[in-house]
Amino acid sequence: MLTPGEEEYILKNAKVPEHIPALMAGIAQADLFLIGPFVCLAKDNWLIFIGYPLEGNFSDDSFALALEKAMAQIQPFHTWFIAPKIPVSLVSKIKSHEDDFYYRLDLQNPKINRRLIRIAEKAAQDLTVSASRLFSEEHLLLTKEFLQRQELPPRVHQLYLRMKDYLSFSKTSLLLSARDRKKRLSAYYILELGAAKFLTYIVGCHSKESYVPHASDLLFYEMIETAQKHQKEYIHLGLGVNEGIARFKKKWGGLPFLKYEFGEISPMEKKSFSWINALASRL
Repeated sequence: MLTPGEEEYILKNAKVPEHIPALMAGIAQADLFLIGPFVCLAKDNWLIFIGYPLEGNFSDDSFALALEKAMAQIQPFHTWFIAPKIPVSLVSKIKSHEDDFYYRLDLQNPKINRRLIRIAEKAAQDLTVSASRLFSEEHLLLTKEFLQRQELPPRVHQLYLRMKDYLSFSKTSLLLSARDRKKRLSAYYILELGAAKFLTYIVGCHSKESYVPHASDLLFYEMIETAQKHQKEYIHLGLGVNEGIARFKKKWGGLPFLKYEFGEISPMEKKSFSWINALASRL
């Protein structure tokens, strides 16, 4: 369990969304703790190790030693980690592996295509954007509609389904909803404002049933204005996920800036389990 001082330290030095206590606790319903400059989550028989140090540069040795210490402390049945690279000493112990890049949009010197701003302004003529933390039945239905037509990695799919609980848990979360002239939900974005330096884009989706052209572009523009209003240095756009999502982020000026490696270690494998199950479990 983090102390108030530790949580303040994490938010001041956060580098990736997974560092944010309210985000991770809201999704995983787990306890967070620190091992040196590394954030960890644990619950029941599993451990998630966030291998991006809050201070200093990443090194294979410091990562491996801190992970070993966390595993010795928790004695997990399953261990997952994310990091900018995988130390050679861990390669033989990894059961499964994924890789991607984190994307960011710099707000200190943003280079946004004026054409996109005009598109967003035109969409605003047919849409009304509101901000809240209330994830309604209408949001859930739109989420299910979106997930039925999108092929997403299982962990990303599960993340969408956890958003209602996350929004009710995190006081620094924000739900942007775009509604058409008939007040039907056309699209939404979910954001996190807890980190000192950046706003985090978590998930977003748009409807085909109540479709309005460029609703997602309007919400992206609203997200930029929200980040600037809160004096953030940049927007953390999360992972590329797939070609279509990465293309949309790049269109608005998002650039890959940090390598993402995900690994699973299961030294005592007796049954099938996954990070999805961990994030979906409840206290």
